Amino acid sequence: MRELVKIELTGGAAIFLEEGNITRQRTDAIVNAANSSLMGGGGVDGAIHRAGGPAILEACKKVVAAQGRLPTGQAVATTGGRLAAGYVIHTVGPIWRGGDHDEPELLASCYRESLRLADKMHLVRIAFPSISTGAYGYPMEDAAEIALRTVMDELNTARHTREARFVLFGADAYQTYANAADKLIAAHKGAQIHIIRLNDTREVPE
Repeated sequence: MRELVKIELTGGAAIFLEEGNITRQRTDAIVNAANSSLMGGGGVDGAIHRAGGPAILEACKKVVAAQGRLPTGQAVATTGGRLAAGYVIHTVGPIWRGGDHDEPELLASCYRESLRLADKMHLVRIAFPSISTGAYGYPMEDAAEIALRTVMDELNTARHTREARFVLFGADAYQTYANAADKLIAAHKGAQIHIIRLNDTREVPE
């Protein structure tokens, strides 16, 4: 058994935190931390392209041919190919350059635009990696707080998307996000937000 964290939001939406492999998620969409060319790369990006197969790359080529490279902070959807998830939402995170080049705003935009796109597509469940904290060097603690706060705000206003998962690679990343969730809950005293630690994965739908 493994520990998961569930944050219950007002109105019935929820955020889950778990350690795992995002390519195995059976959500309506998974989010890819892409580069602006959408041609695949390392880390999560490469793993998603490998697991999903060539259909994802072909769809990305069509997107780039139609609208050019994807700007940082924006999002676009393609097929999920062979993935269990039906769609991949690609977003380009900021490269960390000290925090004085709009990195926090751009990182928040990645989560915001991904969720708004999912909601526009009437998708109920979406899974995120930790965007920009790998090769792009964004400090994990800061990134986790931005990610959770932004997703919480967006889920509270979404019409169709009711569940967001953060699927973290490694125990350290998972614990960092769990700690950030604790801080966020403490800052929302009086709000109807709860945190539940689950040890039985059957309590969380796959």
